[in-house]
Amino acid sequence: MAADSPSIRFYFDVGSPYAYLTAERLETVITEPVQWVPVLLGGLFKLTGRSSWALGDYRRRQIGMAEIERRALSYGLPPMRWPDPWPSDYLTAMRAITYAFASGRGRAFVQRAYRNAFQRGVDLSIAARVFEAGREVDIPTAELRDALSDPDIKSALRERTDTAFELGVIGVPTIAIDDELFWGDDRLEDAAAHLRSVTAA
Repeated sequence: MAADSPSIRFYFDVGSPYAYLTAERLETVITEPVQWVPVLLGGLFKLTGRSSWALGDYRRRQIGMAEIERRALSYGLPPMRWPDPWPSDYLTAMRAITYAFASGRGRAFVQRAYRNAFQRGVDLSIAARVFEAGREVDIPTAELRDALSDPDIKSALRERTDTAFELGVIGVPTIAIDDELFWGDDRLEDAAAHLRSVTAA
C-alpha cells in the first residue's frame, strides 16, 4: 500500500464466532493488506461494563447461535460445531496468538484456532487444545508454553486491548479504516465500501 493509504485493522478475539465469520471472509471482501490485532474480549467487557450476549438470557443465546449458524451456511462455510462449554476463558489462547503474531505466524495460527473451535467444536480454553492448534501450523508446544508466561506477551495483549478501547473499540469483530470503526460481522461490507470511497477520493 502507498504511504498515504488508509490504515486497515481487524480487531478480534478467538472466542468470538462472529469474528470467526469475519476472519473467514476478510481477504475476499477487503483485498488490501489488513493488520490483524488480537484483543481480549473479556478485557473490553470489563472496560465497557458489558457482558457477552451468550451469557444470561437463554432465549437470546439460542437466537444468536442460530443466526451465526445461518450466516456460516450462507457464506459457504462448514456447519458450525460449538465448543462445550462456550463461551469460556480464552486468555491462554489469546496470549498464544499474541506471541504467534510477534513471531510472524499469527494469521495461520488464528485461522487454525478458529476452524478448530467452530468447525470441530474444540474448546480453546484448554491449553492442550491451544498447543494442538500451534503444532498444526508448525509452532512447537514448548515455544508456546514459554510464551504464555512471558511478561512481554502478557503486557502486549493487555496494552493492545486498552489501546483498542481508547480508540473506540467496544467489541469484536471490529474493522477500523483509519479512525472509522465498523463493529460486527454484518458491517464488513460497509467497511469495504467506506475503504473504496476514501481511496477513490
